[in-house]
This record gives sequence, C-alpha cells and structure tokens, in this order.
Amino acid sequence: MASAGYDNGTGPGANIPVAVKILVAGGFGVGKTTLVRAVSEIAPLHTEEVMTEASMGVDDLGGVEDKATTTVALDFGRITVNKEVVLYLFGTPGQGRFWFMWDELAEGALGAVVLADTRRLDTCFPAVDFFEHRGIPFTVAVNRFDGSCAYTTEEVRAAVDISTDVPVIMADARERESGKDVLLALIGHVLRRRSPVLSG
Repeated sequence: MASAGYDNGTGPGANIPVAVKILVAGGFGVGKTTLVRAVSEIAPLHTEEVMTEASMGVDDLGGVEDKATTTVALDFGRITVNKEVVLYLFGTPGQGRFWFMWDELAEGALGAVVLADTRRLDTCFPAVDFFEHRGIPFTVAVNRFDGSCAYTTEEVRAAVDISTDVPVIMADARERESGKDVLLALIGHVLRRRSPVLSG
C-alpha cells in the first residue's frame, strides 16, 4: 500500500514538487534581503522599513552606518531547483530585538544559510549558535563586500569555530548564480547529514 503523499507520477498529485523551507540568517546588514531578492523567481516579499531615530542606541550600526532600512519581520522568496523540488526562502531579521521570531521561522526548516561579513564577523555568531543548538544543518556564506579582507574559507571556519563538515563558501549576495551556488552547497550538506553513507 502506498504511503500518504506517495505519487507514482500518474495520480492527482502528479507534478507537485516537494516544498523545502530554507532560512537565510545572519547579523544586521549582512545581505540577507539582497540574497533572497537575487535568487527568488517570484517578486519577493520584504518587510523592510525605514530606520528612524527610535533605533538609535538599540541597533548596532557599526560598519553599516549608511544603511537606511531594516527587515522587521521576514523576507520571503521562492526558487525551483527542478520539477521535484522547490525551495521557499525565509530571511530572518538581523537585529537582536527581533530574534524572538527565529524560533517560529525555524519551525519545519530543512536547513539554513548563515551570511557572514568578514568586516563584522561577530555578527554571525548568534545565528551559528542558534542552528547548532537546534541541530539544523547550515552553511556559512561569506558575503564579499567591497573593501573587506580576503580571508580564506579555513580562516573564516577557525574564526567562527565551526566543525569541518559545515560548508564555508565565498559568495556575492547580489549575484543570482552565486546565491544558487550557496543554496546548492546547503542542499548537498543536508543530504550528507541525512545519508552518512553518501559522504563516506
């Protein structure tokens, strides 16, 4: 007997792809909204608001003093991997005052991308800790900002203090192909975690 949701390609559920939830996390101003916007095949949903004086002394603008907007809830986008898999991307808010939303956003997530900025590497630590403690597979994507130091992936790995199996890749959140490479690296990592035989 077929299990619930089974589709042999001829039933009423034929051609319905599997929906996979992916989080895009990281510190304030590291490029989460930019990445979701770059890779999404639909007009992405953004909850960006103009920053006001109310955020003064609350949000850490160190290194991103020119940033004028901030995500206050989430970013949402979609990208089709193939006819069988569609990724739904949920970008988390970066400021500490919105971290309470992360638990809700992480519900049902297959994995996560942690964006890092080498000029402010400490801003990715809370996201790394969050996913490590919840056992959610993640990859670290170093968003190469203009003027940032060209550290190697191993130098970043050592600085963030993550295990050798976690992928660390260089990326440009503005470029669609680069964003797709980040997502594919995450999917590969998730598959290896779920099927240890494949990675042996």
